[in-house]
Amino acid sequence: MLITNAHIINEGHETQGDVLIKNGRIEKIGKLIEPLPGVRIIDAKGGWLLPGMIDDQVHFREPGLTHKGDLATESAAAVAGGITSFMDMPNTIPNATTREALAQKYRLAEGRAHANYAFYFGAANDNLEELKRLRPNEACGVKVFMGASTGNMLVDDPRTLEGIFANCPHLIATHCEDTPTIKANEERWKARYGEDIPVGEHPRIRSAEACYKSTALAMGLAKKYGSTLHVLHLTTAKELEFFPPDPLKDKRITGEACVHHLFMDESWYATRGNGVKCNPAIKSAQDRAALVQAVKDGRLDIIATDHAPHTAQEKAQKYVKAPSGLPLVQHAILMLLELVKRGELNLRTVVQRTSHAVADRFGIPERGYIREGYWADLVLVDPHRPTTVSRDNVLYKCGWSPVEGVTFAHSIAATWVNGELAWDGTAVAAKPAGHRLQFR
Repeated sequence: MLITNAHIINEGHETQGDVLIKNGRIEKIGKLIEPLPGVRIIDAKGGWLLPGMIDDQVHFREPGLTHKGDLATESAAAVAGGITSFMDMPNTIPNATTREALAQKYRLAEGRAHANYAFYFGAANDNLEELKRLRPNEACGVKVFMGASTGNMLVDDPRTLEGIFANCPHLIATHCEDTPTIKANEERWKARYGEDIPVGEHPRIRSAEACYKSTALAMGLAKKYGSTLHVLHLTTAKELEFFPPDPLKDKRITGEACVHHLFMDESWYATRGNGVKCNPAIKSAQDRAALVQAVKDGRLDIIATDHAPHTAQEKAQKYVKAPSGLPLVQHAILMLLELVKRGELNLRTVVQRTSHAVADRFGIPERGYIREGYWADLVLVDPHRPTTVSRDNVLYKCGWSPVEGVTFAHSIAATWVNGELAWDGTAVAAKPAGHRLQFR
């Protein structure tokens, strides 16, 4: 396959050229590549060709919660949104807190995932010895819920936390919110409103103080033991003081922003209600602006989605019972490109934080860049054709999106996964093309 007339954004540069794909990999990058006999030609017509987004944080809900989403449906939505690889979280049923449960998730994904895939191992209060036995390539990292979660996955035993940070053989990825602080806040709001708490109070309940306290704990443990730490979905300006704008290669501790925290602020609660309820919470306009600036200056290294679907019926419950989480993978890149259009970010930064930095941080070989010899995981953006989101065109199994009714200035014209055209601008390919991700 030959992609011609592309505006290529890669490694801090923007160039015009062609890309030849052969045997799933990028065979050649250049100007006016001569097509070989039998080669399919796709004219990019000046569209933006980017390395596909590597999403290091999703909840695709399989096994055990497949009424919300599954590996096939959510990965199909992901490639429609230009995401070519994903890393799935362990809070499924059963929790991926044993190596056997982790292996079962890989078996479920084989031949069904439209994007490349990897899975986190889940830390718990009682599985430290199992964690120590993890081998290279068994997991993309170890997820530690240092805030409220389901089942056994809240790690709140100080001795266990010390043991994880002292002994973990993999990257540690943390959800940082202090549970006692959140519970105390929730009780105060329940005393005032009962179960019908206004959703606009969510960022006061899942407060900046709760985030800061937990992040400070994680940072202290990582520095004490020299751990490799990645702090997920940061939401507050105050937490950013922990993250210097050093080059990624010099960091053992990195931070992440998610697309909804960069795109939305607390004003969205008034019109979207529980549809934008997530943990950690979407916070103030000032926090949003600080996160965008931190992405620009390199304090935050990676952009992810934290895609977490729930059914519309589940979301329609009163605040206390409505689950937290948003479906996001189909429109994540479009949300970031809207920030580019506004002048808040630039294309090169978006590519760096969604592709290059993820491959480098997690040690994913031969992906995340448009380079000869690398796997052809690519996304073509049409900068002139807008996308209006409606329930008729979302691909999530849950059937809704928090950005319904929004018109984005761009569209995803095509997505390639391992050299296969996984999305042609109108439909997802019938045959899934995802491979299991490998790690150095």
